[in-house]
Amino acid sequence: MADKEKTKYLTEAEQQELLEKYDPEAGTRKLTGALGHIAFFGLLAFSLFQLYTAIFGVFTAQIQRTIHLGFALSLIFLLFPANRKKRQKGKFQIAWYDIILALLSIGVGAYWPLFFEDIVMNVGRLGALDFAVGLLAILLVLEATRRAVGIPIMVIALLFIFYGIFGQYMPGFLAHRGLTLERLVQTMFFSTEGILGTPLAVSSTFIFLFLLFGSFLVRTGVGQYFNDLATAIAGRRIGGPAKVAIFSSALQGTISGSSVANVVTSGSFTIPMMKNLGYKKEFAGAVEAAASTGGQLMPPIMGAAAFLMVEFIGNGITYWDIAKAAAIPAILYFSGIWIMTHFEAKRLGLRGLTKEEIPSKKEVFRKFYLLIPILAIILLLMMNITVTHAALYSIAISVLVGFINKDVRMKFIDIIYALVDGARTALAVAAATAAAGIIVGIVTKTGLGLKLANGLIDLSGGYLIPTLMLTMVAAIILGMGSPTTANYVITSTIAAPAIILLGVPDLSAHLFVFYFGIIADITPPVALAAFAAAGVAGGEPIKTGIQSSKLAIAAFIIPYIFVLSPQMLMIDTTWMEVAWVVLTAMAGMIAIGAGVIGYWMRGMNWLERVLAVIVGLLLIYPETVSDIIGISAFIVLLALQYLWKNDNHESSKILENGQSIEKN
Repeated sequence: MADKEKTKYLTEAEQQELLEKYDPEAGTRKLTGALGHIAFFGLLAFSLFQLYTAIFGVFTAQIQRTIHLGFALSLIFLLFPANRKKRQKGKFQIAWYDIILALLSIGVGAYWPLFFEDIVMNVGRLGALDFAVGLLAILLVLEATRRAVGIPIMVIALLFIFYGIFGQYMPGFLAHRGLTLERLVQTMFFSTEGILGTPLAVSSTFIFLFLLFGSFLVRTGVGQYFNDLATAIAGRRIGGPAKVAIFSSALQGTISGSSVANVVTSGSFTIPMMKNLGYKKEFAGAVEAAASTGGQLMPPIMGAAAFLMVEFIGNGITYWDIAKAAAIPAILYFSGIWIMTHFEAKRLGLRGLTKEEIPSKKEVFRKFYLLIPILAIILLLMMNITVTHAALYSIAISVLVGFINKDVRMKFIDIIYALVDGARTALAVAAATAAAGIIVGIVTKTGLGLKLANGLIDLSGGYLIPTLMLTMVAAIILGMGSPTTANYVITSTIAAPAIILLGVPDLSAHLFVFYFGIIADITPPVALAAFAAAGVAGGEPIKTGIQSSKLAIAAFIIPYIFVLSPQMLMIDTTWMEVAWVVLTAMAGMIAIGAGVIGYWMRGMNWLERVLAVIVGLLLIYPETVSDIIGISAFIVLLALQYLWKNDNHESSKILENGQSIEKN
C-alpha cells in the first residue's frame, strides 16, 4: 500500500543536517568573530586568484598548482574540524593545532613561488628543507583529504604510498624495486607527476571556474527556477511529482557536482510531493536519488571528473567531444527512470498534480531568460572556445542575468558571496585531486598501471566482457564513499588501460569507468545519495538503494553497449545512424522499464517481464540483426499487451454487468 501522508517539506536546518550526515564536503565549521572573517576573506582571495590567472594567464605549472594547493589546505584546516561531530560555535571553536596546520599549509603553498629558481637549479636533488617541506605536504594532503573528502580516499592513497615504498616485498607481478623515502618525496612534491600532477592542474584551472559558474547560477535564482520549470512541464502528467524530480534533477546537475547535495536540495521539494501523491517512501527516495546521481552524467557540465578526462585521454580531444559523446547515454539514463516511474504510477493508479498545484506556465516561461547562461556555455563549447574562456564568459552572463531577475536583483554583495561559495565548494575537489595525484604518481613510478591492466586481462582470460565486469566491480567498490573525481582518477589509471589494451577506443573506456564510479552513489551497501534520499523520505536506506539501482538499470547496461558499439557515443557515425540508435534504444528502454516494473498496458507475469528485458537489450545494442529481431519482438509484445488489455477490460465489463443483473 502506498504511503499517503500530508506533504512535509524539510526546513533549511534539516537539509543542512542531512547534508552534513551524508556528504563530508558539507561538514564545515560555523566560524564567527576574527576567525570567521579570516576564513571569509581567505575564500574570497582564493576565487580572486583563480579569476586573475584565468583572465591574465596562469603562472608556471608548479607555482600555479602550489598556490592553489596552499589556499585549499589552509582553508580546509580552518573550516573542517578533525572530528566531524565537533562543529561548535563560539570564541574557541577551533583547536590550536588546526591554526598551526593552516599556517604550515600556507608555507607549503608559498614554497615553490619563493624558491622556484633554487629548486629548478637543484634538478631533483633535495636539501634537508626541501625534504621536510615535501614530506609535510604529503601529510597535510592526506589529513585534509580525510577531513574534507572522507576516510576511504585517504586510506587508498596511503596504501599506494606503502606499495611504493615496500614494493620489493609484494607478491608476483606486483613486485618492484621500491622507492626510497627521498625519491617518494621528490616525486610527490618536486615534480609534476605526484601531488602537483594532472589532477591538481585541472582543479587549479578548469574545475574551479566551473564550480564558480555553478555558484553564480545559484545566486541568479536558477535553482528554484529549475523546480518551477520542471513542475510546469511535467507536473500534470501521470505520477507528475516523480517526473518533476527527474526533470529538475537533470537540470540541477548542471550546477551541482554532488549527488548528495542534489538529492537534498531538489529532493526536499520533490520527495514530499511524491509521497503525498501515493508513491511509497522508498520508491520516492529512489527516484530522486537515481535522478540526482545522473546529473553528473548530463552534458554540458558533467562534474569535475569530465575535465580530468580531457587531460587523461589527450590525443587532441576537447571537452565538447566528451559532452557530445555522453549525450545519448545520458538521455537514455533519464528516459529509463522516466519510463519506470510512469509505469509504476499507472500500476498504482496515480494521478498528476492538479492545475492549482503547479505554477503558472505563463509566469514560468516568462523567466526563461534564467537559462541563458547554460545555453551560452553550450554554444561557446560548441564553437570550440577554450574551456577557460567559456567559463569566464558564462560567469559574466550569469551576473547580468542576476541583475535582470527582479526576484533576485543580484547586488555587489551577492557577487562577493558567490565568489566565497564557489571557493568553498572547490576545497574538497582540490583535496581529492591532490590525493589522486599521489596515486597517479605511484602508479607512474612503479609501472603499476600496466601491471594491473595485464593482470586484469590474464584474470579474464583475455576476453572483453569479463574484463569489463571486473572493471565495473572495481569502479563501484572504489566509488563507495569516494568522490567521483578521485574514483575516476584511480580507475582510469589502473583499470581503463586494461580495456584499451583489448582494442576499445580511449573515450569509450574512460566513459565506462566514469559511469560506474558515479552510480556507486546509489549502489548498496554504501549508497550515499540513496541514504540521503531515504533521510528526506523517511524510508529504509538499503531498500531505497535497491530501488535506486533498479531505476538506474540503464546505467548498468549502457556502458557495456557503448564499449561494444561506439556508435552510441557518436564516434565514426552519421546523423542518420545516430537518430536510428536513439530511436531503437528508446524503444528498448520502454521494454526494459516495463519488465523491471512489471506493468505496461496491464500487469505482466514473470515470463513476460523476462522477455521484455531481453527485447529491450536487443534494441539498445546498436547492431542491424539485433535491431531487426528486437523491433519484431517489441511489436509482438506491444500487440499482445494491447489485445489482452482489451480482453481484460471486456471481461471486467461483462462481470460488472452480470453482477448488476444478479442484484436486479
